[in-house]
Amino acid sequence: MHKVGYFKSVHVKIVLIYVLLILIAMQIIGLYFVKGLEHTLKENFQQSVKDRVGVLEFSAREELVKIRVEEDQTLEQSLRSILTGLNSDDIKEVRVIDAKYQIRATSDSNNQAIVGQKSLDELVHKSITAEEGFDSIASKSGERVWILVTPIISQGEVIGTLYIESNIENVFGQMNEINQILAVGTAVALVITIVLGILIAQTITRPISEMRKQAQAMSKGNFSRKVRVYGNDEIGQLAHAFNHLTNRLQESQSTTEAERRKLASVLTNMTDGVIATDRKGRVILINDPALRLLRIPREMVLNRPIISVLGIDSIHSFEDLIHSKESMNLDFSTQERPYILRANFSVIQKETGFVNGLIAVLHDNTEQEKIDMERREFVANVSHELRTPLTTMSSYLEALADGAWKDEEIAPSFLMVTQTETQRMIRLVNDLLQLSKMDSRDYDLNREIVNFNLFFNRIIDRFELSKSQNVTFQRMLPDTPYYVDIDTDKLTQVIDNIISNALKYSPDGGNIRFGIAVKDEWLQVMISDDGMGIPSENVNRIFDRFYRVDRARARSMGGTGLGLAIAREMIEAHGGKIWAESEEGHGTTIFFTLEILLDEEGEWD
Repeated sequence: MHKVGYFKSVHVKIVLIYVLLILIAMQIIGLYFVKGLEHTLKENFQQSVKDRVGVLEFSAREELVKIRVEEDQTLEQSLRSILTGLNSDDIKEVRVIDAKYQIRATSDSNNQAIVGQKSLDELVHKSITAEEGFDSIASKSGERVWILVTPIISQGEVIGTLYIESNIENVFGQMNEINQILAVGTAVALVITIVLGILIAQTITRPISEMRKQAQAMSKGNFSRKVRVYGNDEIGQLAHAFNHLTNRLQESQSTTEAERRKLASVLTNMTDGVIATDRKGRVILINDPALRLLRIPREMVLNRPIISVLGIDSIHSFEDLIHSKESMNLDFSTQERPYILRANFSVIQKETGFVNGLIAVLHDNTEQEKIDMERREFVANVSHELRTPLTTMSSYLEALADGAWKDEEIAPSFLMVTQTETQRMIRLVNDLLQLSKMDSRDYDLNREIVNFNLFFNRIIDRFELSKSQNVTFQRMLPDTPYYVDIDTDKLTQVIDNIISNALKYSPDGGNIRFGIAVKDEWLQVMISDDGMGIPSENVNRIFDRFYRVDRARARSMGGTGLGLAIAREMIEAHGGKIWAESEEGHGTTIFFTLEILLDEEGEWD
């Protein structure tokens, strides 16, 4: 969080507002006070001058209307004696002017030269003409003077006027002194106001600052701090409420964190993948199993549309997934291996029905699909394998029932075919029962320690003596004896199945090779033929149940398609492995391994 600027803080704002309010109030009060005082001082000054002028006007009127004799003083002398001594701090000069605008006397001893001259002052002319008094403020010699012109009226006729200049500068000087006193008082008041404002602002901003620091600490996950309560006023109650809120938030965060850890633990330890989206279908959460199932990194999933992540954007929209009620198979299979996921979708929505998002649960359904496919193939293969001999038997039995049994030449051959097909079905059922026992682990291995070289040679000898084809057996067996712990009956069946297949598919004049090699602690057995071989894409399938490379030829030879499947189960029950290598047209080689027994010194027993 950014630090608040000094001039943007609440503390400074409160002080500034407080000071500005006081300053504005004092300015308004000072302005009103100064204007009123100025008006009063000017009125008092003017009134005092007017009072003195009243007496002077009476004396001047008497002198102007007086009838003079020879022994009397002249008018100028009489007026001069009246005006003598009038000059003071208030009145600078008084002039008496007759109705013809002639200056008859002046109180200024230094300005006696103007006596007898006509007055050119405009106010004098206006006063005589209008028979009214006029006044104005003018500046002379750098000082303001108040000029008052009062007409002298006798018997309703203007006989002259009095021109008075009074020194009003003293009044303005007093006003300046008062303004200075007021300014000093305002400055002192502002200083006191600022100090008080800071103290008052601190009482408000201190708890607010504490709450701000607490809010910053809470935003970082620290709920241990508490706001100090400075009083029981509204701010104190707010601090109490803030502390209560902190406690509630701490409890809520603890609960939420516990639930989050539980959810994270559940999502992490689930074998199924979970994907959550927002209301627009963008991925906001995905667990590790889902990433493993989809085989993509997390950064390529988050904030991407779920239909794009699941690879179904070309056939489905997000709305389709919202309304989907059934699971959906996602096929990521390649030519090398199948890979199928099952996806179930659940909508996240509020009580109002507003959709907040979607939850997708992914499960690896490859094995289940493979099992279902194998089960379907198994049922189809069993049905097909049983239908062929049953159809043949049904046809021959019907012919016998129709009277063919009476024909001594045909009846024996019909009965032989029926017997052959019956034996074939018996072998098929026996093989199926054996596979069923091995699948359910309902069998016991009667193990015994045998010399595998002798054991293998005896089986080869038996086939070599009974073989009817023109096939050569080539033995590449070492003289060193190797001992293994095996169930001889079951392993004899394995080798019989492999050699029987080699004899079936070997051409006339071909070779069947037998070999033994030691690989680490394992004995590797090899049986190879010169048959028609197996296409490379089908080599790994020859151990599947009912699989035949050439179905027509294998069936005609009496095979059930289960021999190598039984061989694989038995070898794996002994802890070994079995596999095939083949090239089409160049024969097939079957390998299987068995664990060799060692003595205490690690030598071959």
